[in-house]
Amino acid sequence: MVSLASCDAIIYDDLDPCDEGLRLRFVYDYNMEFANAFPSQVDCLTLLVYDKDGKYIETRTESSASLLSDENWRMQLDLPAGTYRLLAYGGMACDDASFSFTATPDASLPIENVGVAMNPGCITSPVGTQLHNLFYGALEVTVPEESTDYTEATVEMMRDTNNIRVVLQNVNNTSVDNRDFNFSITADNTLFDWQNNIIPTTVTTYSPWARGQQTAGIDPDTEKSFEVAYAEFSISRLMANHESRLEITNANDGSKVLSLPLINVLLLLKSDQYSSMGSQEFLDRENTWNMVLFLQNGYWISTYITINGWVVRINDTDL
Repeated sequence: MVSLASCDAIIYDDLDPCDEGLRLRFVYDYNMEFANAFPSQVDCLTLLVYDKDGKYIETRTESSASLLSDENWRMQLDLPAGTYRLLAYGGMACDDASFSFTATPDASLPIENVGVAMNPGCITSPVGTQLHNLFYGALEVTVPEESTDYTEATVEMMRDTNNIRVVLQNVNNTSVDNRDFNFSITADNTLFDWQNNIIPTTVTTYSPWARGQQTAGIDPDTEKSFEVAYAEFSISRLMANHESRLEITNANDGSKVLSLPLINVLLLLKSDQYSSMGSQEFLDRENTWNMVLFLQNGYWISTYITINGWVVRINDTDL
């Protein structure tokens, strides 16, 4: 005769309790490659666990590079049957994190009051800061009654940080000196609510974290090499319904070289290549932007821009 024991069969007090809880996989494929980059890009992880009513249960962190880079790694949580709401953050438990919780998650803080802010020390000038990448994910999941094993679930992540490289090139193939220009990006995007929405606060001015010169090619007429100037920015999440501006001025007299609505310009690339994708999805999936702006006599030629290798024609109505 064979006896089958259930998890709540109290007559078998000498048996170990059955496994119950969550076994979580974390995935970051919300990118333009549509491929999971979590193992290669997320170097520390924070998970906040709440019950179905948004009451805090616990915080779990993982910062082991060997675990996070393993595609087969799972975070295991021992939890009783019930419905849970999870918030996951990549990049906040690292020593050099650029973002922090506005208040420490604990029993006094319901899920709706969770907030994340960029650390004030990350806003520096004239040399900006290369932000430590921030990732976000959320999931509501249920551990069923009388479960005899851990419930498998996947937390889908997205990236909230962007790298923007701006290149200035003369149309006549003469060299451009980056010291002749001042570069900045303005945006109000340093504070997030628990659903990863931007909460308007104050406009932040980002300075380039890197700038310099590089050889771009050889002029066929003179057979001399020429250089372009570049400035590289690291900024927080770009929102389709928020204004952000790229501004370049002459370092000698302060005159305006260009002032562009950054979101409008970046979305011009979507209209050419990803017309079926929503604007916000496009901005969230893409996180590395390379813009080439062409100059004549020290000022921008406002007819076209190269973005991520694609030539985008500019009309006044676009801007």
